[in-house]
Amino acid sequence: MQEDFSDSLFASEETPKEAPAATDAGFRRPLAARMRPRALSEILGHEKILGAGALLPRLIATDNFGSLLFYGPPGCGKTTLAEVIAAETRCRCVRVNAVLSNTGELRDVLRIARAAPERRTLLLIDEIHRFNKAQQDLLLPDVEAGNVRLIGCTTHNPGFYVIPPLLSRSHLFRLEPVEEKHVVASLARALADEERGLGALNISADADALAALARMSEGDMRRALNALETVALGHAPNSALTLADVAAFARERQIRYDRNEDEHYDTISAFIKSVRGSDPDAAVYWLAVMLEGGEDPRFIARRLVILASEDVGLADSRALGVAVAAQQACDFIGMPEAQLTLAHATLFLATCPKSNSATEAIFAARAAVREGGRQRVPAHLRDAHNKLNKTLGNGDGYLYSHEFPEGISGQTYLEKPVRFYEPKPNGAEAAIAERLARWNALREEIRSARAAKQGGKKKRA
Repeated sequence: MQEDFSDSLFASEETPKEAPAATDAGFRRPLAARMRPRALSEILGHEKILGAGALLPRLIATDNFGSLLFYGPPGCGKTTLAEVIAAETRCRCVRVNAVLSNTGELRDVLRIARAAPERRTLLLIDEIHRFNKAQQDLLLPDVEAGNVRLIGCTTHNPGFYVIPPLLSRSHLFRLEPVEEKHVVASLARALADEERGLGALNISADADALAALARMSEGDMRRALNALETVALGHAPNSALTLADVAAFARERQIRYDRNEDEHYDTISAFIKSVRGSDPDAAVYWLAVMLEGGEDPRFIARRLVILASEDVGLADSRALGVAVAAQQACDFIGMPEAQLTLAHATLFLATCPKSNSATEAIFAARAAVREGGRQRVPAHLRDAHNKLNKTLGNGDGYLYSHEFPEGISGQTYLEKPVRFYEPKPNGAEAAIAERLARWNALREEIRSARAAKQGGKKKRA
């Protein structure tokens, strides 16, 4: 827990202090920390929540806001925005990192805020998703009473990690990755800034090099600034950074991908929807993102097996075989060779005709069982493999399908016939639809002939 008192940037009623010059000691702080914006006007991007006419700047200007939650990916500026709000509203700011804090420290912060309401305490909690339910519950009374104004920052979906009572008492703002043009502008500012940035080195960079660094950061401003610092400090003063320098640095980088959180779920969702939408290029792109990020190839293969029946189904029944083979191959050969198998299966499924008739049929049938109760097995379909069952009438009147043309006996297999399967006019399923239509007509013809025959026997009797 870090508390800022009267000599702090955020607690003082005086003009906010300037950051220290970029001395040797200052250079030991990462560039991203030194270049952190100190006023709302210095924050680049996020026009949706900070642009002209947006709600948040008006709330800050009038100092008329309650508790706020900032949700977004790493490096998008959540903590920076929270600290700027504290500075501009001149609150007593207590900053807590949920990874390092504990319940005892949190109780102390709330007790002090409760004892001095006139000091207007703003409680800034980084990584608020790390607090368990009991710790979040502890915040509720003081947030409700207005003893503290909470600003929580999280990279995790608040719907899953923040308790509903706290979520309902807070205004949620989602921050997106910083746009490339704003990252480029921030990098240029850092190169030129002699006080906090790299201006003392007198290093220039062409537009292509800065754009490449920005693309490489994937909207993570912290990552972009720290990458720039690494590349710049590897150069002699009074030199120029080129695209080749960035390319050499990029060979060692890893893409941003969190295998256990939102990045994982969002990317697999984009992958599945691209395959379902029959876009092979998008599908193989999202596959590459997952593989570059270190995703378990067996997880991807399992999802392809599900998709093969859910979204391709009877339109091309080969899809299930290809997907199962890919899953087995991933277990058998592992990475990096398994990427070839996954690409094969992904492209095959993406280019298959699509049908979700199997999905709809099983969902409809299960709903009928749940809501209407199960039907009895008709007597002619019951097991007749022993004498007792035969004496009970099991199997009486059963017609062996293979003794009839096309295997159609005209017999019914439900007491109350219900239709669940509706074939789609796509791929191989179009032929299935034609075949079923022909069989249904044949059944009606057989049943009509059988009924007429039975009616004739009754007349003669």
